[in-house]
Amino acid sequence: MKEPKPWVKPVLELGPVLIFFLVFILKRGETTVIAGQEYSAFILATLVFIPALALATLIQWRLTGKLAPMQIATLVLVIVFGGLSVWLNDPRFFKMKPTMIYLLFAAILGYSLLARKNWLQAVLSEALPMDALGWRKLTLRMALLFLALAVANEVVWRTMSETTWVYFKTFGLPLILFVFLMGNAGLYRAHAIQTDADEGNPDNGRK
Repeated sequence: MKEPKPWVKPVLELGPVLIFFLVFILKRGETTVIAGQEYSAFILATLVFIPALALATLIQWRLTGKLAPMQIATLVLVIVFGGLSVWLNDPRFFKMKPTMIYLLFAAILGYSLLARKNWLQAVLSEALPMDALGWRKLTLRMALLFLALAVANEVVWRTMSETTWVYFKTFGLPLILFVFLMGNAGLYRAHAIQTDADEGNPDNGRK
């Protein structure tokens, strides 16, 4: 199967989130009536986000022929919690969704450590070749990160304004994840292993 262009995956992953953000910002302070029911900007944005994420996930699956388990889990939780928010016209369920996702990820990674199974390595080893110790360290750090993000999400949506939570969800959480990944550059270098491509590269080690 032909690999999609490099920009396709980021667009499919970030597109639904940006659509949610734009709908919320454009409709903020207004109510929309659908089938005789009034919906706030947040609920309307949630209603648009659910099919947008489902479509983006379907397109990615069609293009690559595979989906990561975390992508599937995220889609299921979005449908469940987002659907409850729309059905009950209550934004709290969708705001709790990131907490549930991060707790699930933390639990999966924590169990993989206890069971001595490098599930993170199985998912990311092609992009990030490291030895077993490196993967265990990264797994522990990511499990702790997801726990911290779950707590942070609960604090923000329960104590701050709806607009603040939307900005936090759209920009804050991805930025934290990016900083975390960049902050572990030393771990990647310390536990890197040489791949077949590196061994066959005559220029390897000359720079």
